[in-house]
Amino acid sequence: MLITLIAGARPNFMKIAPLIKAIQAAEAAGKDIHYRLVHTGQHYDKNMSDTFFEELGIPMPDVNLGCGGGTQAEQTANIMVAFEQDLMQNPTDLVLVVGDVTSTMACSIVAKKLNTKVCHVEAGIRSWDLTMPEEINRMVTDALADYMFTTSEVANKNLVLQGACLEVRGERLQARGEELPALPEEQYAFKRNVQRVWYVGNVMIDTLLANRSRFRKPAVYDALGLEDKQYIVMTMHRPANVDEEAHLKALMEQIITNVHGLPIIFPIHPRTAKIFYNLWGDEEQLKQLFPNLHIVDPIGYLEFNYLVERATAVVTDSGGITEETTVMGVPCITLRDNTERPETCTVGTNELIGTDPAAVKPALDLLFSGQWKKGAIPALWDGHTAERIVEILLSL
Repeated sequence: MLITLIAGARPNFMKIAPLIKAIQAAEAAGKDIHYRLVHTGQHYDKNMSDTFFEELGIPMPDVNLGCGGGTQAEQTANIMVAFEQDLMQNPTDLVLVVGDVTSTMACSIVAKKLNTKVCHVEAGIRSWDLTMPEEINRMVTDALADYMFTTSEVANKNLVLQGACLEVRGERLQARGEELPALPEEQYAFKRNVQRVWYVGNVMIDTLLANRSRFRKPAVYDALGLEDKQYIVMTMHRPANVDEEAHLKALMEQIITNVHGLPIIFPIHPRTAKIFYNLWGDEEQLKQLFPNLHIVDPIGYLEFNYLVERATAVVTDSGGITEETTVMGVPCITLRDNTERPETCTVGTNELIGTDPAAVKPALDLLFSGQWKKGAIPALWDGHTAERIVEILLSL
């Protein structure tokens, strides 16, 4: 079996790393499984991209399609054109996509049009917010995928709700909880008793647990005189939080004034940095206005998670970070109205507080009162997800 792995953006790298290792281990054990790695170039910054590959031990891609930049439509089109050419020149048994970035959807469409099976790792996660490009990517990919691997039982239920998971039972098809008229055997969407969805766990957590002992102290830790559990890590990049200047200003003021003077370490997204400097001037002016706010350049995976593991809490509008804080037992405050990872709230250490600046103070007051929930680790987030995926693929 030859599998073409797709990676396009930084979150993808963390997800393909354990899959590559699991494939390599199976191959070394004499199993008929091999891979080819395609980097679409969707997010390509040489320093950050190469850093992730080096830190996580990912072999260099077999090809980089160089499809960075442009609008959503332009990037989707560029990836599809480039990947179509690559796939026609390099046929494969299975195209495996991860996550929910543009590359995930674009390469899935191309593969299906070329009659190649598609496997989606991290299938079924839903925010049900169609204003998010990622939500469109998820729904389209799951609608096309032949095999889907999920991170939770909630994701499995989402697939049934969407109708992406049709099951043949007796003489009738069931989808979305409704029975559909029986069809002739040759018209069945899927053969009888063929499983398409597996709840296997979280490959992102495979990477976290495999590298936890390797977390590396970043230079900023000593430079700022940080102490364990005596600082806040913050990330923010979503348009709902950063695009409207008055809203961003109110949000930041609530965060900065309610952390009891603790240092806030903010590895800033270039897009957010531009808005920040438009609002408050250059870095020096920001330091004068907010002496406990420390804006730093984006840092590598091992250094960032060193900071997160030792933080008092994380304030974010990301999705993936909420999974990592859940496993590391770090309180997480998420500035979003919805989440595609509800298990981080129902089981883990994450709380969804919305985007209203007025919600920040009560959340931080709860944190500093010592009453933040302890949380637990969701089932199967045990570091062996990639092994389970490869075992299943070999059985198909």
